[in-house]
Amino acid sequence: MEEVNLVTEALKFMALGMGIVFLFLTVMIFALKAQAALIAKYLPEQPKEELSQWKPQTTNNPDEKDTIAAITAAIIHYNNQKG
Repeated sequence: MEEVNLVTEALKFMALGMGIVFLFLTVMIFALKAQAALIAKYLPEQPKEELSQWKPQTTNNPDEKDTIAAITAAIIHYNNQKG
């Protein structure tokens, strides 16, 4: 009967498995690079529009001014209660 060295067989399987994983990852890297090149070629990125500076709205409506004053007073009161 033929004697099988289990350590040698385990090392063979380990090398085979690691080789297959390495080959798969190498192929995947090249595929992703090719995909990125194709996307960049056929679907170029549109330039983004500049965002305008945000400006708060001013109001002359007394109801809104009363609301703003009430909210500000509530925030100040809450902050004084905390500390």
